[in-house]
Amino acid sequence: MKFHDLEHPLYALVAQAIVGFLTGEWFWGGVVPAAFFIGREHAQAEYRWIEHFANGKRANMPWWAVFDKRVWDVHSLWWNLLCPIVCVAAVSLGVG
Repeated sequence: MKFHDLEHPLYALVAQAIVGFLTGEWFWGGVVPAAFFIGREHAQAEYRWIEHFANGKRANMPWWAVFDKRVWDVHSLWWNLLCPIVCVAAVSLGVG
């Protein structure tokens, strides 16, 4: 494991902590970074699909392309998407 594997979970937890300490809203402090990383990884999967299967043209991409398992790897799925969500959810449940 390398440090860059932990970057997204750490960023999500820092954002949650800032909102949580300033407003007391730990749940919403976790929703915002979780939604950010969901959107980011969704877009990255689209870009990977377009690059590999659509000849570099977004118009050639079907609606289901982001759900194609061929564009997801362990790093993008686990460390960049699921781990930040799980971390902020755990903190939200622990604090709330």
